[in-house]
Amino acid sequence: MTNIKYANPDLLDFFENTSLIEYSKENYSRKQFDNIDDVFFNEINGVNWLNIYGFNHKKQIKEIIEKNNLDEFLINITQDTNHRNKVIELEDSLCLTLKILIFEDQELQFEQMIFIASPNYVWSIQEKVGDYFEEIRTRIRENRGIIRKRNADYLLYRLIETIIDNYSMSLEKLLQKNKELIDLENIKPDPQFAITVESGKQDLFKMKKALVSLREAISGLEKLDIDNFSTHYFSEVKEQASFMIDDIDFNLQQLESSINLIFNIQSHQLNQVMKTLTVFSVIFIPLTFLAGVYGMNFKNIPELETQYGYFVIWGVMVLIAILAVSYFRRKKWF
Repeated sequence: MTNIKYANPDLLDFFENTSLIEYSKENYSRKQFDNIDDVFFNEINGVNWLNIYGFNHKKQIKEIIEKNNLDEFLINITQDTNHRNKVIELEDSLCLTLKILIFEDQELQFEQMIFIASPNYVWSIQEKVGDYFEEIRTRIRENRGIIRKRNADYLLYRLIETIIDNYSMSLEKLLQKNKELIDLENIKPDPQFAITVESGKQDLFKMKKALVSLREAISGLEKLDIDNFSTHYFSEVKEQASFMIDDIDFNLQQLESSINLIFNIQSHQLNQVMKTLTVFSVIFIPLTFLAGVYGMNFKNIPELETQYGYFVIWGVMVLIAILAVSYFRRKKWF
């Protein structure tokens, strides 16, 4: 390693997180660098895969674009770290920007990724240090499968397929998290449970939005017309994205059913309370009427002078209550 590498912390970080894999059917090599002038990949035979971690290395990325005579438009793309999923066709290459979805600590997080590809190279730039593609590197190194027999278009397809697999794993974790929310035995008609269900719905909406955008970007890949760059591979990953969107829609419907059930339970409970209050009101209204009549302070109320008037009125009130309760029971109102 050169002294320059150790003298500049930014360059040290850049070189530690940059690698170039060169491969063909017969040959394989992996390089790491200590000089930015050595990062060439466009003129080497076979397929070349350059991978860089970190969009903070803007100066070095710009130099690589210039030294490899790539489209200057890529400078603007790589200087921005917030892109939606989209594909841009250049003169003899393409640029694909994707959002990688990560489910960590019970939350959805997103990571930006950019791919620049042509028939003989793929350049991947990842926002965070981490590895989704180690299995692909292993298959290339050990010459497993057909990857070393294909061009860079197949490598790009495998990279996108790995991203789709990561979406699938994140979706599986999210659905596992929401599993209790759609179980009828666990539904609770309280505000906190409703908030939890709504939070689960919002996570699914975010994932669906990301997958729909990803599917549109893959559709854009299928429409590209670049010499010696096959696009028929990408129909499979687009179909996988469509399947996951269908799964999300189904689970959104289940969560919506849970919300509706919460409202129905709350409405039923309220109806039960209102029915009970109504029954008591109907029983006591005539009793209150009688008590009001004989509670008036008029001297000329004949029943007030009756010897057993008090007991008679009590008998009438009890009889009214019994008749009302019997009627309600016969109607099965309670």
